[in-house]
Amino acid sequence: MKSLFDTVSFDCSRNVTKSYSTSFSAAVKMLAPKIRQDIYNIYGFVRFADEIVDTFHDYNKEELFELFGNDLKNALNSKISLNPILNSFQHTVHKYNIPMEMIDSFMKSMRLDLHKNEYKTFDEYNEYIYGSADVVGLMCLKVFVNGDNDKFLELEHSAMRLGSAFQKVNFLRDLKADFEELNRTYFPNTDLSKLDECSKNEIIKEIEADFQAGLEGILKLPIEAKFGVYTAYVYYKKLLSKLKKTPSLEIKNTRIRVPDYQKVGLLAKCYVNYRLNLL
Repeated sequence: MKSLFDTVSFDCSRNVTKSYSTSFSAAVKMLAPKIRQDIYNIYGFVRFADEIVDTFHDYNKEELFELFGNDLKNALNSKISLNPILNSFQHTVHKYNIPMEMIDSFMKSMRLDLHKNEYKTFDEYNEYIYGSADVVGLMCLKVFVNGDNDKFLELEHSAMRLGSAFQKVNFLRDLKADFEELNRTYFPNTDLSKLDECSKNEIIKEIEADFQAGLEGILKLPIEAKFGVYTAYVYYKKLLSKLKKTPSLEIKNTRIRVPDYQKVGLLAKCYVNYRLNLL
């Protein structure tokens, strides 16, 4: 039965989310049960694509990515795939009419990671972020609004800004690994080998503006999604706060994280704010 295979596929996407990101997984659990699985399905897809270009160093990444892309096209056309992650993703794509343009933009940015090491202009930088982060936020928004196109258009800009904020925080947090292990520089006009407090603060100011625009959209989300997205927002804001307080030299030499005990406290605070209708 296809339904049994779909269930197994959904379990795979959920397990991928839990295995690769405990923080995001915790935020997804705060979403309404009826939309959780579809967010797992989206995350599983983007995570697998990202893994190919970021971590499979002992294999032919271009060949693997080409194979993944072909399997993706077949999955979307046939509405089934023997790759359980792609089978889950195609289910969500068709259920919520996620546009192919979003998927193509995401795959384009991931493909850039195979060979592009530096983003010298803001146009290049913004195009990469649009594909790697903004469209992921838009895919999730498609799930959150469940066919309400007017609501989607109202929240589209905020969803993109929130996606940008999350991605830029990741760039800053993973600066050491991206620069030293993958030889990548995402922030334009910034010499990461000589990152100083002035450059760091300019980057943080940019991220804070994205977060502010993203929060405006969070407050207007349907009730099924608001608490979960707000939880992710609060976690990333905390991570940005820690990066802001961390000297630039230390950011270049270590990976900043939020300890588990602080994550629990943040979750409790989010829940209180939500229950008191402070969102």
